[in-house]
Formats: sequence, C-alpha cells, structure tokens
Amino acid sequence: FCTAEALLLLALLAGPAAGLAVQRRFRSPTLTNNFALDGRGGRLYLAAVNRLYQLSGPDLTLEVEEQVGPVEDNPLCHAPQLPQASCEHARVRTDNYNKILQPDPAQGVLVVCGSVYQGACQLRSLANVSAVAVRFPPAAVFPSMLNVAANHPNASTVGLLLGPAGGRAARLLVGATYTGFGSAFFPRNQSLEDHRFENTPEVAIRALDARGDPARLFSFELNPSDDNILKIKQGAKARHKLAFVRAFLQAAPRRAPYAYLALNSEARAGEKESAARSLLARICLAEPNGRNGSGGGEAKKLTESYIQAALQCGPAGGDGFSRLVSVFPAEELLFGVFERAAPPGARPPAALCAFRFADIDGAIRRARRACFGEPDSGLVAVLDSVVQGTGPACEKRNIQLQPEQLDCGAAHLQHPLAILQPIKATPIFEYQGLASVAVSSVNNYTVVFLGTTNGRLLKINLNSSVKIISMKEIWVAYGESVHPIMQFDPSDSSYLYLMTSYQMTRVKVAACDQYATCKECLEAADAYCGWCTMETRCSLQHDCVNSTEPNFWTSASEGEQQCPSMTIISSEINIDIGSQGIIIQINGNIPSLNGMEMFCDYGNNIYTVARVPSNDVNHFIYCDFLPREKYPAFPSNQDHVIVQTAVRVNGKNIVWANITIYDCKRTGNIYPTTACTSCLSTKWKCYWCTEDYMCVSRDSDCEDSLKMNHIFISFFMQLHTSEKSHNFTINLQLKDKPDRLIDSPQKMTVEVYNCATGSADCSQCLGREDLGHRCMWSETSSVCRLNTESPQIPVMCPAPEIRKIEPLSGPLEGGTLLTIRGRNLGRRFNDVVNAVKIGSVRCAPLQDRYMVSEEIVCQTGEARSIFSDVVIVNVSREGKSREQYSYVLPEVQSVAPGAGPKAGGTKVTIRGSNLHVGSDLRVLVNNTKQCTDLIRTATTITCTMPAMELTMAVRICVQFENKSCINENITFKYERNPIITVIKPTRTSSSLKSAPVDFYINGRLYTDDRLAPDEYMHPEEAQHTSKFSLKYYADPQFSTAKKEKWIKHHPGEPLTLVIHKEPDNLGLESDEYQVKIGLISCEIQIVSDKVIHCSVNESLSTSERQLPVTIQVGKFNQTIAMLHLGGGETAIIVSIVICSVLLLLSVVGLFVFCTKSRRAERYWQKTLLQMEEMESQIREEIRKGFAELQTDMTDLTKELNRSQGIPFLEYKHFVTRTFFPKCSSLYEERYVLPSQQLNSQVGCQVQETHPLLLGEWKIPENCRPNMEEGIALFSTLLNNKHFLIVFVHALEQQKDFAVRDRCNLASLLTIALHGKLEYYTSIMKDLLVDLIDASASKNPKLMLRRTESVVEKMLTNWMSICMYSFLRETVGEPFFLLLCAIKQQINKGSIDAITGKARYTLNEEWLLRENIEAKPRNLNVSFQGCGMDSLSVRVMDTDTLSQVKEKILEAFCKNVPYSQWPRVEDVDLEWFATSTDSYILRDLDDTSVMEDGRKKLNTLAHYKIPEGASLAMSLSDKKDTTLSRGNLLNHEHIFFILNQVLPTDELIEHKKSHRQSHRKKVLPEIYLTRLLSTKGTLQKFLDDLFKAILGIQEDKPPVAIKYFFDFLEEQAEKRGISDPDTLHIWKTNSLPLRFWVNILKNPQFVFDIDKTDHIDACLSVIAQAFIDACSISDLQLGKDSPTNKLLYAKEIPEYRKIVQRYYKQIHDMPPLSEQEMNAHLAEESRKYRNEFNTNVAMAEIYKYAKRYRTQIVNALDSNPTTRRTQLQHKFEQVIALMEDNIYECCSEA
Repeated sequence: FCTAEALLLLALLAGPAAGLAVQRRFRSPTLTNNFALDGRGGRLYLAAVNRLYQLSGPDLTLEVEEQVGPVEDNPLCHAPQLPQASCEHARVRTDNYNKILQPDPAQGVLVVCGSVYQGACQLRSLANVSAVAVRFPPAAVFPSMLNVAANHPNASTVGLLLGPAGGRAARLLVGATYTGFGSAFFPRNQSLEDHRFENTPEVAIRALDARGDPARLFSFELNPSDDNILKIKQGAKARHKLAFVRAFLQAAPRRAPYAYLALNSEARAGEKESAARSLLARICLAEPNGRNGSGGGEAKKLTESYIQAALQCGPAGGDGFSRLVSVFPAEELLFGVFERAAPPGARPPAALCAFRFADIDGAIRRARRACFGEPDSGLVAVLDSVVQGTGPACEKRNIQLQPEQLDCGAAHLQHPLAILQPIKATPIFEYQGLASVAVSSVNNYTVVFLGTTNGRLLKINLNSSVKIISMKEIWVAYGESVHPIMQFDPSDSSYLYLMTSYQMTRVKVAACDQYATCKECLEAADAYCGWCTMETRCSLQHDCVNSTEPNFWTSASEGEQQCPSMTIISSEINIDIGSQGIIIQINGNIPSLNGMEMFCDYGNNIYTVARVPSNDVNHFIYCDFLPREKYPAFPSNQDHVIVQTAVRVNGKNIVWANITIYDCKRTGNIYPTTACTSCLSTKWKCYWCTEDYMCVSRDSDCEDSLKMNHIFISFFMQLHTSEKSHNFTINLQLKDKPDRLIDSPQKMTVEVYNCATGSADCSQCLGREDLGHRCMWSETSSVCRLNTESPQIPVMCPAPEIRKIEPLSGPLEGGTLLTIRGRNLGRRFNDVVNAVKIGSVRCAPLQDRYMVSEEIVCQTGEARSIFSDVVIVNVSREGKSREQYSYVLPEVQSVAPGAGPKAGGTKVTIRGSNLHVGSDLRVLVNNTKQCTDLIRTATTITCTMPAMELTMAVRICVQFENKSCINENITFKYERNPIITVIKPTRTSSSLKSAPVDFYINGRLYTDDRLAPDEYMHPEEAQHTSKFSLKYYADPQFSTAKKEKWIKHHPGEPLTLVIHKEPDNLGLESDEYQVKIGLISCEIQIVSDKVIHCSVNESLSTSERQLPVTIQVGKFNQTIAMLHLGGGETAIIVSIVICSVLLLLSVVGLFVFCTKSRRAERYWQKTLLQMEEMESQIREEIRKGFAELQTDMTDLTKELNRSQGIPFLEYKHFVTRTFFPKCSSLYEERYVLPSQQLNSQVGCQVQETHPLLLGEWKIPENCRPNMEEGIALFSTLLNNKHFLIVFVHALEQQKDFAVRDRCNLASLLTIALHGKLEYYTSIMKDLLVDLIDASASKNPKLMLRRTESVVEKMLTNWMSICMYSFLRETVGEPFFLLLCAIKQQINKGSIDAITGKARYTLNEEWLLRENIEAKPRNLNVSFQGCGMDSLSVRVMDTDTLSQVKEKILEAFCKNVPYSQWPRVEDVDLEWFATSTDSYILRDLDDTSVMEDGRKKLNTLAHYKIPEGASLAMSLSDKKDTTLSRGNLLNHEHIFFILNQVLPTDELIEHKKSHRQSHRKKVLPEIYLTRLLSTKGTLQKFLDDLFKAILGIQEDKPPVAIKYFFDFLEEQAEKRGISDPDTLHIWKTNSLPLRFWVNILKNPQFVFDIDKTDHIDACLSVIAQAFIDACSISDLQLGKDSPTNKLLYAKEIPEYRKIVQRYYKQIHDMPPLSEQEMNAHLAEESRKYRNEFNTNVAMAEIYKYAKRYRTQIVNALDSNPTTRRTQLQHKFEQVIALMEDNIYECCSEA
C-alpha cells in the first residue's frame, strides 16, 4: 500500500491499544487444538492436548472437563477397537491431539476425533462432553471407519458438518493429510506396513447418523464407496503433499450451498495439476433438482464435482505470498491470509487478500467449458493422480453443457479437474506474522480481524472500495500464536471468539465507550461505533435505544458533519441591555423532538422551559434566558463571562453551545494604560467617553464619544546610566489628573548610552557608530568620549595588533577554525571579511563568532603543500602575528585493539602522526556512528567505540574538519557479546534478601543476544530483566573457640588461632577469609563449616602490648578478640629453671632411649619387611582379583543375555514380601514360605501360599452370606475418606496398638485399596499432613525417620508400588550384577565352613584373618538337572564338600530361580578316580582326620582331587551326611567333635608357641586391607548401582518421586519451613532410607535368590554407605571409627554431590498435575488388578475394628462430619453382620 497509508497505520499502532477489549479468558494447561460453538453460542467446546473442555458461552467458565489422553498407542498399529488387531510394535503412552471438533445440534452430539488410535472419532453428548452419546465402534467395524483424522500431531485435518437435508441424514466432510508410508510423518526404519493408504483418503464424505445403524457411522456414505472419496495414488503421494487449512460452506443462489476446502499443496511444477501452493477446491452437495437450497436432490458424488483452483496473493515468484494460512468467507468475498518463507526464528511476511466468489464461479465455468471446447487452451487439466478420477485428459467434444453441469460437472464428464491459471488478488494489507482472519460487514464497512503469531489481534476497517480507513489492535495472549479459525458469537456478533496456544478468549469487537465526544467517535472510523444522540455516548448500534429509528444513532460512515450541534442566534449579550429569550437552531442528526420534555440548561441547576414550534422543520427551539440576578460572576481581569448552555431532553443534555455576557465598563478598567484603545478595539460594541474617561456600551450614554485618534507630544527629561547602554520604558499621564494615562498602544522606550564604558580601543569606540552611538576616540588620552561636534571628523585607528592565534597547525585540506585574539581587529564585520590570510592562503571569518576589535574566528582555506607562515589581518592597516600557523599532513597508521563486543564501549587507540592538529576531529565508525570520548595527542587518539547491531568488520574514518577520511583501510571487527551462563557465588552478606545482578561490558549494560525487536515491541519484550540474581544473607558471625575477648600470647612463639564460625548459608570458599592480628596476616590452614584454623609463624614482637584479632570477608570486618602479648623477668627466671630440669631429664631419657631403640630397630626392620611383603601381596591381589572378577562378570553378563535373564519375583510376591516382612503377627509364623521341598523332577515351581494371594476367599458356606455382606459394607466404609481417617487416628490413639499392629494395618489397607490407588494416595496425603503438623511443632527434622505410625508404613508401601517398574527396568540389572559380584568375590578365596568368614569380604566381622593359600581347581562335573548336562566348575582346594556342591549347583542352576534349585543335602557327589574306581564325597566319612580329639571336615585337598578331575552329581534318595553351616551352628550337641576346616583367631591351637600366639594377636589387623581389595574389585558395580538409583532417565524421574517431593516442598512452604536441610532430610527419609535401603538390605524382596548371612553383612556395609551419602551431617571419622564407615569415607563426598544434584534436578522439573498423577496411579491399579484377595485383607482389618469397637464408635460420634453422615451407625451394622459366629467360621476356614 502507499506510503501515506503505511504512515497512518504505524501511527495508529504506535499509540495505545484501542477499539477492542478482551472480555473473558480461559487458560488451558496443555496446548490447545480446536474449538467450536453450539448453534446458539450458549456453550463453547475447547479441545486441547489430552483434554476436552465444555465452557459456558458468555463468561467462559468451566462446566465439564474430560481427560482423553495420553493412551497406549503406536502409529504402526491398528486401532485397538478393531477386532483381532494384534501388533508387533510396542505401544507407548501417546498424547492425544484433537483433529476434529464439530458440534451437531440437531442430533445433540459432538464429533471428537483425535490423533491416537489411527485418528478414530467419538460421538459425545453436547450437554455433557464427559458422556459418550453413541457407543462406537460396533462389533463389526472396518479400519476405514476408524481411520478418520490424521494420526500425527503436526498433520492437518479439517472437518465440516453437512446437516440433514432432503431426507438424508447428517454427513461429515473430512480432509486429512496423508501420514502413511513415504510421508514425513511416517515412523522411519520401523515398518513397511501402512494402515493409512488403504483406509484414509485425503478427502471423504462420511456418514454421521447418530440415531441410525452404528455399523454405518463414519463409513463412506455412497455406494460404491470409492465415488465418495478423493484419494491420491500411492506413487503420486510424495509429489502431492496436501496440508488442509479450512473447510466451509458458501451459499449459492437458488441451490444447495457449495462446500469449499482451502489447502496448500507442494505439487511440483511440470505436473498436470496446478503447481501453486495455495489451492481452493469446491464440491457440490446436491444435484440440480435440489436448487431450491433444500438439498433435496440426489447427493452429488464427490469426485464428479471436485474442481480446484490456485489462489495467488500478490505477484508471482519470490515477491508473492504463496502459502495460505487462514481463510474466512464473507458474503461476496473470500478473505485469505497468505505468507511467504522467512529465515528461521523470524516472523514470516504475510498479506491479506480478497477474492470475489463471482470470479471463482466464472473461472470454474470457463474451465469446464474449455475442457471440452478448447482442451489445449492451458486453462484446465484432469487430476490423473487421483484414484477415483476418469483418467483421460480433456478432449474436444461436440456437446453443449448445461449451467448445472458447468457448475458441478457430471458422471459422464471428465473429473476431477484442476484450473491451471491462478485466481489473482492484490494484497490489501501487509504485516509480519499474520495467522488468522475473520470478517464482518457492518454499516457499509467491511471489518477484518487479523490474529498474529505473537498474540495480537488487529482490526481493520475497509470501505466499499476495499481501502483501509482505520486500524486498531490489542494484545490477546502475549507470545502465543492465534489459531487460524476465529468465530463470531452466534447470539451476539459484537463478540469474537479466538484461540491461542494456551488460551480461549472472548473479545468485544469494539470499545466505543473510550470516545467521549461525537467527533472523536465518528473520526475513529470504527464501523461498529456510532453516536447515540439521545444518550450522548459512543456505542454499538444495538446498545443504543431506538437505534433503528431515524437519527437516533449516527454511524461513522455518515461523517462527523452529522454530529448533533446547536447554534444560538445572538450569542453575545450586553449586561446593560440583557435578553429576555434566546433562539436555538439544532444541526446534525437529531430525532424529532415533538412531544418530548425539554429544557435549556445553564448549569448550576438553572433550567428554563424550551419550546418547539409545532410545524418546525428546521429544528428551532425557544428558551427564556437567565434572569439578571442569576448571571454568573465575572472572573477577575476579564470583561466577559461565558455561560455554557445545553438543550436537555428527557433528563439528558444532548447538545451544547456558549453564550457570552460582556461588560464594556470592565474593558476600560482592566487595561488602565490603554483604556481608550482597548475600549475601541474590543470585539464588543463599546464606545469611549472622553469627558468621563469611561468605556460604555451605548453611544447614547456619552455625548462626546470618540473613535480612534493619534496625537503627538514633545517633552524634555534627563536620564543617566553607568552601563554601556540602557533602555528606559516611559508612560505618559495627564499632569493634573495622574490617574488618567495617555494611551500608547506600543511601549515607549528611550536608549541611554555611555561612550566611556565598554570601549577599550579605537575600533571598539568607533564601531559603536553602527549602533547609533555618537562616540569618538581620543588618541592622545586613549579614551572614548561623546562626539559633540557636528559634522563628525573621520578618524583612522592604529594597525591591528595580533596577540595570540590558536590552534597553531591544521590539515592541508583546511577547514580549521582559527581563533585570532588582539586589539583593533576591525570596527565591524565588513572590515574583516576579506582581511585575514595565512601567508597567501585566505582564511574566511565567521560573522557569528566575530567580536568587534577583540577576536576573529575564521575557517582556513586549503593549502597545496606543507608550509608555515604568520597570520595577517589587514584593516586599512596591516597587522601580523608573532606566531606562525603550520599546514601539516596528519597520518593514521593503526588501531588497537582491533576487535570488541558489539555492545560497544571498547576503548581503542588510533596511532599516527600529526593527530593533534585542527580544531575539529571526528572518528566515524562505518560512516554512520561516532567514536565518543575523544582524547588526542600528536601521535594517538583514544575514543570509545559505539554499539553495533550486527557482528561485522567496519571501517574507521578519522576525519579532520569534516573533510575526507585519513587512511580508509583501518578496520575494527565487532564480535559477539560475551555469553554469561552462570555466576558464582550467588550468595553474599547483607540485610537485603535478593537483588538482580546486572553486568556491564565496557560500561554498557549487558544484554543477551536476541532478535531485534519489531516496531511494535510489546512493553514486556522491551523491559530489561536481569538473568541473574544475588541472594543476600545475614553477615557471618565469628568468635574465638571459647568466646573469650582476651587471648594471652608470649612474643616470639608461633601462634595458632582457632576461630569458631556460626552456621550460615553463604557457602564461602577458604580464599574469601582473611584473618589479621594487628597488621600481620594469619595464614589460614583449615576451613570447615564451623571452624577456621590459622597460624602466624613470624614473631609478634611489637611495642604495642595489645593487638586486635580481625577477620575480614569481602567488605565485612569483625574484631573478635584482643591479643595480649605477655612477658617479664619472672617469666624468664621460671623459664631458666624449667629448662635446667628438662635438660637433666633429657640426658637420662636419652640413655634409656638409646638402649631400647636398638631393640626396636631390629623389631622394626622385621616388621618393615613384613609390611613391604604384605603391601606387594595386596597390590598383586587387587590387580589379579579385579582382572579375574571383570572376566567373570563379563561372562556372567553374557550368560544373562543368552538365557532367561534376571530372576525377578512377580509383582504379587514382591508386594507381600515388602508389605509383610516381620511386622505382621498374622503372617509371621502361619504364612511364611514353606521350605523348598524338591519334587521328583528338578525345577518345578514352588508357589507361595500367602493367603492374600489366593484366588478365592475360603470360608464355610454357612458363614458366607453374612460375612460377604458385612465385608462389602465394611469396604464401602473404608472407601469413605472421613471414616478411614477417623478410623486410623482412633486406632493409633490406643496404647496397646503396637508398632507391629500399625505396620500390619497399613499393609492390609494397601492391599484392600490396591485397586483404587488414587483414593489411597489422597488418604495417605491427608494423614501425612496431620503427621507434618504434629512434627512441625516439635522437631520437623525427625519426621519420617522411623516407621512408627500407620501413615509411615503406608508411605513405604506406596513407594514400593510406584517404584516397582523403575526397580525392574532400571535398577534391577546393576543390583543383580552387584550381588553376583559379591558372591563370586567371596567364593574366590578361602571360606571358613564353621563361622562363614572369608578371605574376601566388605564386613570386618566376616573377615578371615589368616593368610591361607587356597589353590583353584577346575572340575569337570556332569549333572542331569537345570537344563545342562556337563560343565567345568571352578572351586578351591580348601572347599568342603558342601561348599563344592553349592558352587556346582550355582554353576548349573544360575539361570533358574533359587526356589527351584535342589538342596545341597539332597544331592550326592561322586568322583571317578579311575575308569573303575569311584568315591562318594562327603563332609564326614571314615577318612576324616582327627586332631586333638576333634574331627575335621573333608576338603578337596583331603581327597587329593587333581585339576580337571571328573565328578558326577545326582539326586540322592537317602539322607546325605552333607552338613550345612546352619546345621553346624544350630546342632552343637550333635557335632561337638567337629573342628573348623581352617584355623581361626577364635580357636587357637594349644601346641603353638607363645611367640606365635603373640604374633597372632598383633598382626590380624593387617588383613583389614583385604577389605580394600574387595572394595576395589566391587567399586564399578557399586557405582553403576548408585548411578541407576540416583540417575534420571531421559530427564524424567519416576512420577511418584517428583509428585511426592513437590508435596513435601508445598507442605514446608505452607508452614514457613525454609531450612533446606529440613527438606533434604524429609526427602531422604521418604525415599532413600525408606525404600532404597530396605531394598539394598533385602534383595530377596526383588529376586528369587539365596541371601546368605555373609552377603547380608556385605550389603549392610553398602547400605551404610548409601545412608551416609544421603545424610547432611558431618562424618566425624578417626582411627577408632568402625570400618563399615571408614571403608567408603573417601567416596561419600562424591556420592553426596550426586544425591544433591538428583534432588535439585527433580526440583527443577516442571510440576505434575493431579490429573497426570491420578492417570499414572490408575494405570498401576489396572496393571495389577485381581492379584490379591481383598476380602481376606478386609477380614483382617475388621479384626482390629472389632478389637477397638468402642473407641472407633466414640471417635466417629465425636467427629462432626462422620456424625452428620451417620457413619457410626453403618459401622455398627458391619459389626452386627460380622459377629454372626465369625470366629467359628474363620477357625473352620
């Protein structure tokens, strides 16, 4: 559009938002997709990702919310509603994006189609969207009925309801982007199977008869069905990628409406189809016999009438707008928003175009006619890429097409068609980032509403010529794109509904009330706004009473000249004459006033009756004027007063005008110095009375009245001044009447001058002649005096005297402003115009800088070469300067630095020569911006670089005197601004809380690089907000260790200070502290959270006896004590005595020391050799052990991958083991797992017999009816939140309700409510809130530390349920590998068969403190069991036979759950020594060795079994004498003669010497280093486990953790708990210590394995390390600390960082909504439903209810809520039903 229009629009947009007003908003937590209105606009339906909302129409309040996702789905799978729809691909939780939202008010249904399940649709109730109106699909369903919409979030779908007509039911027109194989939406590299091509055409009309046969719903309506769809051939889909924009109906004259599809196509040029991207397709809905608009004709087949044309907005090519964004059909025009490509991140340029439907109709008729009349005209082509097309191209036929065939085609004609020539339009309006359009025709205007991609709504008013006359804008949702479709409220078109990314908005289309006057209202040119005359306000037409009647409401199209106004005839009234009445003429649009109550309103509640002539056609009104006594008072210094007069009709002033009352007498009085002149020149009719010196209003009041005259007066006066010149103002008055002044219209002034003042030389004196001063110069006296002679004698002044010139040099190009100071430098400027030269070069004086005689400023001319000469001033006489002016050539050589940030501010230095010359210097950057803060010398120029928008190299121009640049090759490179990502520290000490941190680059405010703001930047965009903030905390506090104020110290001695530091949150580093004693620094050695150690090594000798001890942190200083330097003669004497005694003792001690040192030296040498040998051995053991273990674990991992995998317990067994470990008396003894009885076949599954896992509740039949009814009623009560909370609190208040009972009750409740985990979670949260309230008042850090309440056990169970999947999928494998690693490491060395102590362990108590050499043996073992026949098994020669059997069983059965292994005592081991000899190997037999009366267990070494020996293991029919360690320890009375396999430090042999025994007691601690060996080999597996537990997979922790941690933080915030340590402890107690430690200590809860006592001891050490890692207390470790804490002390700090990072990552993640958590819990309940017998759990809970019946009833009765709902009576009913011989029944059961 033209420049003037552009300026107009910019001016309008730059101003405040006007013309629109947001009335209501509704925010969606998820991304919005579609919205729709019911037929009356009473309800609005909003579809967002996974949500469906039903809102009330006017105020957008939420009525119904329905969750429709996420669901388990896969785009490669058929919809699950399809029978037998199996899928090889895994279904994952998939978000549901709405694709179609179409209300059908006639049938009362809402069509809802989403992206999941292949784009399946539902029919929901319009009255309640949470209810499904029609159950679909039926049993018999085809994929084509389900695959309706596009199944990808980014693929387009449009839908259009085709209402019932002509006896046909409703139909649905659908256009959907193809997402099948070959498209950009199809999952790559997964499958070639495509469900979309066969079942989902691009365009289809589907059946939508909700009351008919469900088997026909969403089917293709016509038969054959292919005639009612448009599907592109598979080979052409890649070339025709369709993106649909909108489907709409457009009425056609005398026939059924047309259906239009607006879309974009990426068809390539050269195809038969149109190559344009923006297309408009038309479909006819009925045959011609339905032309009456009823659609009564037979339905038209889709492809027969389908024809498409390209839409071209703007010129073709790159300058055009090729992509259609949004369309809106008006009555005769189709408005569309088009855009063209833009760089990534930028808003694309867009334009609004309008196409006439008449042009579209004409183009369609011409194309169809050309297909048969002129097929080669290039106007039309047949779409041969469509499956349902006729195929052949257009051909010439001798047929006459009927009008209906030209419009809609026919079955025998070629179809479908494409018009090759685009329909063109010129852009009406261009703007960046247009996203949607809606249009309305109002009061001869067309109003276009445009939504933008950044949340604006624009309103453009177009006149009948489609020209912009006004424009308004408003922000709807900042930063959110407006949806392409906007709709007007069907019940009130003055409201517009629009949707942005997360918001639904109702906007009033005009804000008329902002215009106060009719002129403002109509000048705004807002089509919706007009002037409501009788209400005197700007309003919408329907808001104005009687607006449909003539002249009551004036629209903007009528023009502001029609605004109501009034004219008062004779509006000026003389106060002396007055007026009886006034005549008012009304102008503009005024309705007939006859019969209305009217008054004239003069203000101040003064009214007079107004009258209208009966036959008035010119709107005259007659009113009585004000009475004289009610005239308003005249303002001071004013000769008139204005009375605002209004015509009041029906109590409302509708028009106004002013009446002026004037007083001529006041006119003369107000202007006393010009009374006569003012009187005669005033605009009132006034006369001047000369005799009375008065201004009067009537000529008759004065006989000698005058008109304006001039008189001339001469007078003499004497004035004096000491200044150079002074002006005096003069007023004349009559001599005899001083109060009467002679008028002087202009002020009379007299100038008085003094020649002697201000004339220091001849030129200044004589130069005053130009001012009219008659002065002359006396050369003899050098004085300027008044020239009294006439005529004046000409005087010549002395030659000019030049005293100083500056500057003394300048560039050859000239232009330098040369300042010449001196005397007699000319009388006037004309004297010096051509009088100044530098040598022969002229210097041009500047008139505005010339000071007579004293100073000349001239601009030097250009010189041809370098020279120097004096300055000459020739004013009738010549004067020369003593100094010379030099012309020089300045040079620029370099600039440094050569680069800097584009923020500017870089200080650069430009080097060269002669840079100080001239008067004006500029340094230009890129010829546009100046380098500021110039400082220059002869060789350098320093300046500050300006900011630059882009990173680029720019030219630096050094410019003297605004001439050309010096050396244009000097450049400076602008680089990106520094990027600041983090600041550290973020805390400091102050009284403030927090403050933003701003950074300055070279003195300029730092901002992040981002896109330049557009010309309509929103204030939020432009506002500066700091990215970082600095938190301020209280100043740190220090004191001495004992808080003393005086410290004594002897001079000359070293000094160490211990300073106590109060806890703070500053997180200071050691280098931030500075301690001084006086002026001497104290060197800081240790800094912890509580203590600072520092020392002074130099002498503190000083003349002062007292020195302050000061600690400084930043600018904070604190003197904590005074150091007193002691000393004196007494101290010296005492020191001498002490030294003498010490010397004597030292001599004696030295003798004793030398004697014993020789012995110690010998012992030390021996011990040192042992230590070196042991160190070498430990090093070798660690290296060898790690290599072996890594090899073993690699083999184990491979075996796991090849076999059945990790032996996880089923969920139900995991739950029962974790819920009922030991705390339930009911299950502790009666329902423990039975001992594994080996059946006849190895490997049969042994089932757990826990009663909660039984499929049936076994009770006698005679008890069943009452008990089932009672349990059902009791279950109902437990599902009542108020009852359950009161029930739990009542039981916990009983003193005999022990911890074991509380745990048991919590687990039973978890089982009973397992199917309703959402409800269970809400109960747990309410109970936790009560627990937090109780703990907050005491010590909140102790909360959740132990499991002492029902809710704490409920939390444990809740965590177990929610973490089971994470445990199996993420933590299970590293945990199982760690267990295997521990077991293999233990088995790698010698193991004491009696005590279980081993060479390799993590627990000191299980360490074998002997250096026993055990040699490995590889045995070839055969065993018919566990799926393998023979293996090579690695054992140790010191293993007992039981230990050998255990290792063989582990090798054979490692891929079988432990519960299916044979027991050691049930198998025999046979050794085949030779081909004929074999032996049964047992722990005890006749060959066992006796030592000291004790029998030793047999080992492989005892039997002398060689390497590679062949053994066979088989099931035994008789009891073996194989002994387990449990039997050895538990049956001492039987095996009292047994001794251990290996000697231990507990059983020392008596035959050993005393020296050996002594060494045994001293050296065993050396073997503690074996703990380190074991730790080193297991470290990788432990790290992997901790990383799995404390790592976040794919930036998403388990849902339960995020949800519960947020709950804890919310509760802490509500109670004002801001201590981060408290929150850390709460989180640790609820997850790591409550769940993970329990799992780490009890792997049998997760796996079907054998947990030995030794493995349990090792896991206790690992669990302790995990506990320490989660703790925040300092580890006070020393040599006496237990080894289970010392072992991992080095790793604990790193583990703590991992824990803290884990907590922080979870905290920083976006919060979970209740809906998301409930969906997760519901899914968990669904996955494991029917796993437990809830009736058994209910019966056990009832036993507690029975035991505490009275207390529970009292609690229910005392609670107002439960008492109001009669819950105590329902509880009594349960008791009555269950008490019918319940115990007898249970005993029978």
